[in-house]
Amino acid sequence: MSGDVVAVEQLRQFIERIERLEEEKKGIAEDIRDVYGEAKSQGFDSKTMRTIIKLRAMDKHKRMEMEALLETYKTALGLLD
Repeated sequence: MSGDVVAVEQLRQFIERIERLEEEKKGIAEDIRDVYGEAKSQGFDSKTMRTIIKLRAMDKHKRMEMEALLETYKTALGLLD
């Protein structure tokens, strides 16, 4: 019986922790959106900034591989100057 009570209490604690983290995540997402808005008001392109952030998060080897493949596709489609 007491094992069931402990398990229920643990479950409740996990759920409450996740709920708090979800709220924090929501707040952080709003902060990030505000920074993009601020950058846009200063003349920066937020879509390009998002791309740069994704590239910076990538492993260097994977990024180089992706960029080489992109260049290959652009060349094949006549998109290079």
